[in-house]
Amino acid sequence: MRKLILKMAMSADAFVGGPNGELDWLFRTGDAEARTWTVDVISRASLHIMGSRTFQDMIAWWPQSTEVFAPPMNDIPKAVFSRTGDLGASTQAVIDAAKADRPSPLDNNSAAVEAKRKEWASSPILRGDLAVEINRLKQGDGGPIVAHGGAGFARSLITAGLVDEFALLVHPVVLGRGLPIFSDLAAPTRLSLASATVFPSGAIAKVYRPA
Repeated sequence: MRKLILKMAMSADAFVGGPNGELDWLFRTGDAEARTWTVDVISRASLHIMGSRTFQDMIAWWPQSTEVFAPPMNDIPKAVFSRTGDLGASTQAVIDAAKADRPSPLDNNSAAVEAKRKEWASSPILRGDLAVEINRLKQGDGGPIVAHGGAGFARSLITAGLVDEFALLVHPVVLGRGLPIFSDLAAPTRLSLASATVFPSGAIAKVYRPA
């Protein structure tokens, strides 16, 4: 059975985004070793899962990105969770164009980028009960399932007790207010620390498992 790893970057006061989802603080508080750790986590996945809002951002960005995170994000299969199945008009236009081999409405229309977008566009959209769908995915073969945000999707996974491992990259910044992911727990949940790695920037990678 595949385990589900929730990979999130967060501030030292446990927010994964600013009040309006701002992420600019992430890019000012990382370093090369922290990026290497993140690449290793996402490269071990046999499947990436995410909420619909995160998918909208990722299909627009990763196919054209040259960042070190791009190959595992583009090459490994994805699945999208959406209660309504509605990914938004702009994202649906990108998906429809990719499936029909038409130029994307996005800026970069090179053949290589469009081929990657077509892979993203083939990602299944899962609309069923979250726990049922996750447990079905866990029955598959291969490496772990790596879950990405957004915050609402992460909260749902945590509240339902579906996360087998938390891979948290804690950045050396406090936001004061923002988007939490542990706020909907009905009761405290004990965790066991599997590893902790400190990086030159002051960021700390913490891997926890339910105790």
